[in-house]
Amino acid sequence: MNNSTLKLELLFTDRKQIVEDITKIVSANDLNIISMEVENKDKKTLIYIETKSSRFSPSSPIIINYLKQIPDLIEITQINSMPQEIREKRLRVVLDSISDGILSIDKFGFVTTINRVAKKMLGWNHLDVLGKKIWALPVENNDLQNCLKGKSFQNKKRNIITPNGRFQFFSAGVLITDITGEITGAIEIMRNMKEIKELADEVTYPTLHTFSDIIGRSASIMDAISFAQKIAVSSSIVSIRGKSGTGKELFARAIHTESRVKGEFVAVNCAAIPESLLESELFGYEKGSFTGAEKKGKQGLFEIADKGTLFLDEIGDMPLGAQAKILRVIQEKSVRRIGGIKEIPVNTRIITATSRLIEQMIKDNTFREDLYYRINVLPIHVPPLKERYEDIPLLADHFLSRAAKQVGIQPKKLSDTAMKKLISHNWPGNIRELKNVIERGAIISDQDIIDENSIIFGHDIESTIRGLRAAPFNDLENNSLKAMTGGYEKEIIESTLHKHPSIRKSAKALKISHTTILNKMKKYGIGTN
Repeated sequence: MNNSTLKLELLFTDRKQIVEDITKIVSANDLNIISMEVENKDKKTLIYIETKSSRFSPSSPIIINYLKQIPDLIEITQINSMPQEIREKRLRVVLDSISDGILSIDKFGFVTTINRVAKKMLGWNHLDVLGKKIWALPVENNDLQNCLKGKSFQNKKRNIITPNGRFQFFSAGVLITDITGEITGAIEIMRNMKEIKELADEVTYPTLHTFSDIIGRSASIMDAISFAQKIAVSSSIVSIRGKSGTGKELFARAIHTESRVKGEFVAVNCAAIPESLLESELFGYEKGSFTGAEKKGKQGLFEIADKGTLFLDEIGDMPLGAQAKILRVIQEKSVRRIGGIKEIPVNTRIITATSRLIEQMIKDNTFREDLYYRINVLPIHVPPLKERYEDIPLLADHFLSRAAKQVGIQPKKLSDTAMKKLISHNWPGNIRELKNVIERGAIISDQDIIDENSIIFGHDIESTIRGLRAAPFNDLENNSLKAMTGGYEKEIIESTLHKHPSIRKSAKALKISHTTILNKMKKYGIGTN
C-alpha cells in the first residue's frame, strides 16, 4: 500500500477512550492521521477520520476489520469526503454561484478566499492565488490591505482592463473581527455595474420580454417566431392561437417589445373576470355610475393601454355583449365609459389570444362573426409541445436553471432515462406542465442528477397519493390505528435502507436524525446488516 488515504465514518455507543482505541490501531498499523472530527449527541459518538498509509501499512479492508473489533461500534462506513471537505465544497459552490466578486484575506494579508467572478474581474484566471500575500499579486490599489488597519470602504468605482476584457464595478471593503473586536481579516465585494443596471431595468420594466426569451429551435416554433417578428411593427390586430400553456402571452409581450411603442403592455384574461365586471374593467366608468363605483370614476384598460398594447387573452370566453363593444372600439378607435357620454380617443394596439376553436363558436352563435374577421388579420399559431419534442431538452435546462437560481444553487441535471420519460409523455398541459414537472423533480430529487423516479406527472401524483392512503388500511378489522401506522412506517424505513448505502444517508433521505432512525430500527426489529 503506497501512501493512499482512507476516509471512514464510525458510529459508537458513547463511552470514554473511543478516540484512544482508534489511535492505537492507527499507530499500530503505521498510519498517519490527517484529520479527525468527533461529534457527541444523544449518547452516541460519531467519528470521522482520514488516514494516510505508508509502505508498511496493511490494506484498507484489513484496517477496517481491525477497527470493527473496537467495543461499542455500531456502524463503520468508508466515505469519499470528510465533513470539512464537504463544507468547503458547499462554500465554493455558493461563492461561485453568486454574481458578485468575493476576495478575502486574513490578518497577515494572505488570500483565504476568492471566487470565480473575482478572478475574472481582476484578470487572475490562471493564477493560483490562495495562500499568497495580497501585495505580491497584481492589484491596482491597497484598499483591501488598508482594511486591516480599520479603514473599510463603500461603493468605490473601479475600472479595470484585463485579458478578460474591461470591467466596471463598485467595490466595498468589510472588516472581519473576532468577539473581542480585534481585526482578523477583510473581505472585498465587487458588484458588476452592468448587472446592477440589468437588475434596475428588471425592476423598472418587469414585463419587458423579447423573442430571445422564447426557447426552442424546432421548425414549428421558429416559423412562429419569424412571422411574429415580421408583423411586430405593424399596427394591425394580431390573433394568437394555441393550446393552453403554449406561451401565447410570451409571444404577445415579445411583439409589444419589438413594436417599440411608447405605451404600456396591459394584459387581461377575459375568462378570469366575471361578466358583470368585464365591461367596467375594459371601458372604465364615470363617477356614480353604479353602487360601489369609485367616487372619481375609473379609467378602463383601453385608456391605460393608450399608445401601447392591450392583450385580450382567452377572447373566446368573452360574452357577446362585450364582444359588440370591442368591435365598436376597433372601428371607432374610441371608448365610452359606462355612465358617460364622452367619446375618448384611444390609439391602442390590440393582440388577442384564444385556445378555443373560434370557427366552431361562430357556428354555435357564441362568437360574433364580424368580430372574428376584425381580429383575425394577422393570425399566429403557437405549436403545442407534442409537435416540438426536440425543444424539450432546451426547455428542461432552462427551467432547471431558473429553479436553481431561485434558491442560489448549481442547476441539477436530468439522467438519460429521465429525459426519455419526458420525451415519451403526451404533454396535454404543454410548456406550463413541463415547467411544473421539472420544478417538482428538482425539489423531490436528493441527488444532483434527477432520475426518472423524480419525474412525476399530474396523474401520477394523484395515484401515488391514493396508494399512500390505501396502503396502511387494508385490514381495518384486525389492526389498531397504531399498529397500521407502525407497519407502514416500518415499510418506509426498510425501503429507504435498501436504496441508500448507509443508515446515516437513509436518515438524511427521510429528514430525521440518525438517532431517531436507529431507535425505530430497534423498535421494528430491522437489522443493521
